[in-house]
Amino acid sequence: MIKKISIGDIATALNISKSTISFIINGKAKEKRISLALTEKVLQYIDENGYKPSRLAQSLSTGKTMIIGLMVEKISDYFFAQMAYHIEEIAYQNGYKIFYCSTDNDPDKTRELIQLFRDRNVDGYIITPPAGMEKEIQSLIDEGSPVVLFDRYYPDIESSYVILDNFKASYNASKYLAEHAFAHIAFITLDSDQSQMEDRKQGYVKAMAEHGLEVIVEKVLYGNDPAQTVKQLVRFLRQNKRVDAVYFATNYLAFSGVKAINQLGYKIPGTMGIIAFDDHQVFDFYEPTITAVAQPISELARQSIRVLLSLLNKPFEERAVQKVTVPAHFIIRDSTARPL
Repeated sequence: MIKKISIGDIATALNISKSTISFIINGKAKEKRISLALTEKVLQYIDENGYKPSRLAQSLSTGKTMIIGLMVEKISDYFFAQMAYHIEEIAYQNGYKIFYCSTDNDPDKTRELIQLFRDRNVDGYIITPPAGMEKEIQSLIDEGSPVVLFDRYYPDIESSYVILDNFKASYNASKYLAEHAFAHIAFITLDSDQSQMEDRKQGYVKAMAEHGLEVIVEKVLYGNDPAQTVKQLVRFLRQNKRVDAVYFATNYLAFSGVKAINQLGYKIPGTMGIIAFDDHQVFDFYEPTITAVAQPISELARQSIRVLLSLLNKPFEERAVQKVTVPAHFIIRDSTARPL
């Protein structure tokens, strides 16, 4: 077994103090007025002997672990998986590693995960927060932890966040249906008070009001089994036979909705027009293809990590709250062709 060398070993070999070597390793040679020749001598020795500094020692020296905690609703979800990928890529380019996990929209689980990240001394947090976590998020902010809320936020907490313009995107999608000869437009959403879901519903409601159309809303329990959701939507559509278009508030609700519509023998778009909020790669392969509101994932990720890095790079008293709203893209496909 090859013995792992320490700073003490380097100090003995080069007859230099351990503090001088530590300053050089942590990039403080110039600040401490250590000569270039000595700096190069130490770095060359490190390179030749394969020294790897202890991450714990580095964190004690610099006050940073270079680790970011990323907490999303469900890492297996296409949207959150893609977000995590892009955030991790940018974080790595800036010297940070990511610890990420799923909250499953469960407040108790989220509290445990926050405490776990606290115990690991992560430098900052990007969190998709479930409802009821206001106290915990405020506590993180009060203790000086850099926090960026993503996808949703708490109106009563002065925190940095990065969100999609859910209201405008939903309004535009609903307006498109109303202006393309659909007269009875249903909105299928989650039974949730999350800010992004409420904004999507309110965008739909505004568009219906402006066009003098009835508001038809069906709510599905969060975490519902897809088979149960299909049954619920079949029942809903049977009871609302005048519905000629359905706007789904999430892509996975759209998956269940398409199954329900097919079970009823309705034609898309001949009998029923469809829009899904949050585009998915399979929507372009469906027959017919599905019109969707697309979230610019790479831009949302870029903004989230940019805001967090800006907070990490400033002392607590100099950090300014940053509220970023990113516009959505509307992709028109075959599922919203004019009814026959």
